[in-house]
Amino acid sequence: MTTKYEAVMVFTLKNGEEAATALQEKFQQLIADNGTVESVDAWGKRRLAYEIDYQTEAYYVLYNFESSESFPEELYRVAKITDGVLRTLIVKK
Repeated sequence: MTTKYEAVMVFTLKNGEEAATALQEKFQQLIADNGTVESVDAWGKRRLAYEIDYQTEAYYVLYNFESSESFPEELYRVAKITDGVLRTLIVKK
């Protein structure tokens, strides 16, 4: 049984936008390997509401996907241990 999810990921711009785009593609592939990607909306470079690790700007990406109920926990775990990911929010639609 699959469920629809929405994930917002915030990537650092310390290493440039190319590195943030590479992270976007990495997580898109991870989601595609474990479910179905419905859409990816790259919001791009945005100003943060508050500083995170002394950074004021970051690269935002919104993923809409469908997967098993156990996968979002794994996605969150991978995001937490990946360098370049500042914040992750995954919600069930």
